[in-house]
Amino acid sequence: MKTIAPVRIWGPVFAAIGGAAAPLWAAESMQKDNSDLLVWIFLGFCALIVVSQLIPALLMFLGLAKGVKKEETPNAPRSVDPST
Repeated sequence: MKTIAPVRIWGPVFAAIGGAAAPLWAAESMQKDNSDLLVWIFLGFCALIVVSQLIPALLMFLGLAKGVKKEETPNAPRSVDPST
């Protein structure tokens, strides 16, 4: 006779019980106030602040990369003193 591992028997049972109970837990934590629009406006404002801080940082990074990549320019020739 072939033995069946306990996980094969109890795994689906626990999954069915846990899956049935998940909507109950979600319903318990639902919002009772209708602040959905205000929350999205607040999150949009936060995203606007983050993006406005990223633009100057990106420009500074690109300037730094350009400076590193830039080749050295030759020095200007020195003026010759005619009295010598």
